[in-house]
Amino acid sequence: MVSKSNSRLETLEEYIIQSQNRFPGATGELSQLLRDIGLAAKIISREVNKAGITNILGVDGSTNIHGEAVKKLDIFADQQLISALDRSLITCMVISEENDGIVKLSSKGGKYIVYLDPLDGSSNIDVNVSIGSIFSVYMREARFNSVLKESDALQPGVRQVAAGYVLYGSSTILAYTTGLGVSVFTLDPSIGEFILSDREIMMPDHGSIYSINEGSYNSWDLGLKKYIKYCQEDDPETGRPYSARYIGSMVADIHRTLIKGGIFIYPHSKRYPSGKLRLMYECNPLSFIIEQAGGMATDGHKRIMEIEPEAIHEQTPIYIGSKENVQKVMDFLEKYSAVEQ
Repeated sequence: MVSKSNSRLETLEEYIIQSQNRFPGATGELSQLLRDIGLAAKIISREVNKAGITNILGVDGSTNIHGEAVKKLDIFADQQLISALDRSLITCMVISEENDGIVKLSSKGGKYIVYLDPLDGSSNIDVNVSIGSIFSVYMREARFNSVLKESDALQPGVRQVAAGYVLYGSSTILAYTTGLGVSVFTLDPSIGEFILSDREIMMPDHGSIYSINEGSYNSWDLGLKKYIKYCQEDDPETGRPYSARYIGSMVADIHRTLIKGGIFIYPHSKRYPSGKLRLMYECNPLSFIIEQAGGMATDGHKRIMEIEPEAIHEQTPIYIGSKENVQKVMDFLEKYSAVEQ
């Protein structure tokens, strides 16, 4: 992607400052938080790119809150992001996939709460497939002299003030939104800076790619099975059959969907009756990104970002992508739901 603004290179820091200047009275704290995440992303990217020649591949022998094996790079990414957020004394707490409960930071009076998936798709680390980091930012409710509690972090996705992801692939990409469109940056390793690639990216209303783990086909609802068969049918008039693409790193699959359109699906199943993906640090931030780019995200019944969370590690099904694709699968789910009851 090439910046559509002008030929001059614009760095992430310049862009953040310029965006802040559009709002009289802005304190600059959110801007600093985003710069902190950008710095951590550079450090993680450097380590990812030399993972094969350092002793940072493989598992560390522990498991996370979800019972998944923790990789050494998971821990490194988690430490770097939390450390970066702690330094500026803006964030009061972090919730991470790699930690059971909340992580209280040095500034108990900090106004921001940040959710992190430090290294999404970590099962792909050892085989050199794209992985990523996801972040979601909320304002803490103003309460003086109050003790930080987990309930402070239980806010629906519509209350996010910023969200984004970093994709460590053939290049390192950072995409984020503060509710005013989605901006995308590419890391230039020669100067160590994220450079603006796209100021306000918009995804297609329809795409010809579907992304789902078809190995779980037998455990899906009838409506989803019918939709996938619909995607595979020959129909030149509607551009079918669609192409199946599934990377296994949600960030990578969502980034492709953002650029090319289509749909990413991770449904509930017999094995995961409540879905597998995490609402607060995977589905909410990526839904914010996709919606800001003109897309749609649902759990199969309602908008992802309107779900009232009950737990910080809550899981949910998700259907996310181009509006027409998501609406189509919703039609199938509704049509066949009565058949199964």
